[in-house]
Amino acid sequence: MRTVLLTGAGTGFGLEASMRLAEKGFDVIAAVEIYAQVQTLKRQAAARGVKLNVEKLDVTNEGDRKKALGWNVEILVNNAGVLEGGSVLDIPGSNMRNEFEVNVIGPLLLTQGIAKQMVKRGTGRIVWVSSREGLNVNPFTGIYSASKHAVEAIAQTMALELQEFGIEVATVNPGPFRNLEELGRRPE
Repeated sequence: MRTVLLTGAGTGFGLEASMRLAEKGFDVIAAVEIYAQVQTLKRQAAARGVKLNVEKLDVTNEGDRKKALGWNVEILVNNAGVLEGGSVLDIPGSNMRNEFEVNVIGPLLLTQGIAKQMVKRGTGRIVWVSSREGLNVNPFTGIYSASKHAVEAIAQTMALELQEFGIEVATVNPGPFRNLEELGRRPE
């Protein structure tokens, strides 16, 4: 398996993971939310000497999700996400809905289509980038934690449902992350 679709590749963990996977020889489709990020990421990849196929993919956009079904994805890394911080008493409903659309519903709808293709092939890998907040809770991250708890439940269920079809499903649970470029360093 060589073709990796990694969502949320425009910044942070997704950017660095895309670069490192490409450095290791994977065919990386680095998906970014908005068109303005496409050229920026292409320039960053060129500066780092790696080849990325950069695509605009907003996981909450049905047309973008359908487009991704034509990419022959063998490994899906659901990394797109947002963090809405603040007291659960103060976060507006529209912000809560957006958090769940970006962190849970959009990625799940994308995964449904790609996983069905994997089932037909009898192989595939799905990685959900959750968070340490998906395993515990802290003040002022309650809505984000709730969305990541949902990701954990979905990933665990999918792992059980898809194992008979040769599809591996896992989560990773990073904490706060800054990539090396943001720190002004190159990886060793």
